[in-house]
Amino acid sequence: MADREKMIMRIWVDADACPNVIKEILFRAAERLHIPLILVANSFLRTPPSPHISSIRVGAGLDVADNTIVRKMEAGDLVITADIPLASAVINQGGHALNPRGEFYSRENIEERLSMRNFMDELRDTGVNTGGPAALNQKDRQAFANQLDRFLARHCR
Repeated sequence: MADREKMIMRIWVDADACPNVIKEILFRAAERLHIPLILVANSFLRTPPSPHISSIRVGAGLDVADNTIVRKMEAGDLVITADIPLASAVINQGGHALNPRGEFYSRENIEERLSMRNFMDELRDTGVNTGGPAALNQKDRQAFANQLDRFLARHCR
């Protein structure tokens, strides 16, 4: 039985920047499928009372939550993040990375995403206003929920 418990996939959430509506979708999925869901943030998080949902509060600082997720996750785990360097680290460790807009990061697309992120950082460093991402809309929420459901159907039970 101990070997079976080690094989249970967990869902990790880079929770500081994760929209509440996405957290709600994740809470429902964790409850429905009895999947461990761990939210990691450097601020207090309110989570529903559940044996399947927990949170880890980390200290303040650049990448502290990201580093905690990378250190604690295992191959096969799912990480919810919009942070491209974190997604890259997750993929390199054999995990799965899904952003809150419903896009999976993969070995095939992560290098391109990293390059674009770095290019945009360079533009911002020179004073160019690149704007930020558009607000999460209903289409994004639905795309996330659909991708999560498909992933969980393939990887759970």
